[in-house]
Amino acid sequence: MRTVLMVLIVGILVLIAGIATGFLNISQIRRVQAPQVSATRNGVTAKGGQAPAFDVETGSVKVGSTDANVKVPKLVVEKPRQNQAETATNNSM
Repeated sequence: MRTVLMVLIVGILVLIAGIATGFLNISQIRRVQAPQVSATRNGVTAKGGQAPAFDVETGSVKVGSTDANVKVPKLVVEKPRQNQAETATNNSM
């Protein structure tokens, strides 16, 4: 239950942020019309009615790449000199 509520809250926040930044534009293009409901002894009937229609415009995101020169550090590995190797083995004993 908490997960569903959290997903719903995040979705609403994303929608609000999209509208506030102008990335999302929602316009209603067709109005709502309620159906005509009539009740008789045989039951309830509904006729007509119309659901609303919306026009949604979204922004676009373009992703590209550029060439760049980056200095990379040079790594040099040297073997230990002979006397360093002897000192290291004598100190470990």
